[in-house]
Amino acid sequence: MAVRKNQASLTPQEKGAFVAALLELKRRGRFDPYVTTHNTFILNDNDNGERTAHRSPSFLPWHRSFLLRFERDLQSINPNVTLPYWDWTVDRTVDASLWGPDLLGGDGRAGDGQVTTGPFAYSSGNWPLTVSPDSRNFLQRSLGKDVAELPSRADVESVLAVQPYDAAPWNSSSTSGFRNQIEGWHGVNLHNRVHVWVGGSMGTGMSPNDPAFWLHHCFIDKLWAEWALRHTDHTYLPATATPDVVAFADVMKPWNDTTPADMFNHLRYYRYDTRF
Repeated sequence: MAVRKNQASLTPQEKGAFVAALLELKRRGRFDPYVTTHNTFILNDNDNGERTAHRSPSFLPWHRSFLLRFERDLQSINPNVTLPYWDWTVDRTVDASLWGPDLLGGDGRAGDGQVTTGPFAYSSGNWPLTVSPDSRNFLQRSLGKDVAELPSRADVESVLAVQPYDAAPWNSSSTSGFRNQIEGWHGVNLHNRVHVWVGGSMGTGMSPNDPAFWLHHCFIDKLWAEWALRHTDHTYLPATATPDVVAFADVMKPWNDTTPADMFNHLRYYRYDTRF
């Protein structure tokens, strides 16, 4: 079974293989469709209408399927590659190892936020943004400038204790339920806060342009896996048909071949190197 590892424990060879697979997927034109898909759902998901990838119970299974499809695409280039995760409760500074030139590269420069170091720097010629909110076709970051602190271990533990999985009205205003707290619309704010902390491209609907997106969402996925292991008497909600949201056995757009039930147990597909 494939094992997803903490980026901090990757060997130089594993880092190199992951980066090379990303660059090759980009070169073949198979990376940017993921950016377009994510942005389309960001624009269309809303509290008062149909919502699938965000602001909804299917936030977690939708992104699990999204990551799994992306990981399999990387494995078509190198079958030994798995998605690493970024534990931002530990690696929480701008000089953490993931921002080194051998993995994600560093912060954006003053003025325009352009990333100038590492394999995804515009100057490398290997990472032009073809799906962008404006004419700037370079990766941008503003690490720690728009929000000072990444979520802590205590923040995460407080969210992992929350039951049930989700609750009516099944959107960003839900005041109880694990999903809305991990997504970050209510409570201590986990997922959303990290997007804002990285800033730049990660602060837009086109956030998959930044490879940090995949490491961040892999950790969110790991935390969902941990929640499921701790709360075996709780499962996905809603269990039955509910207007505008995806129930447990409903297929998820845009693929229409996968349900939250298919995604609920990550051990059908991969495991993580450690528990939280």
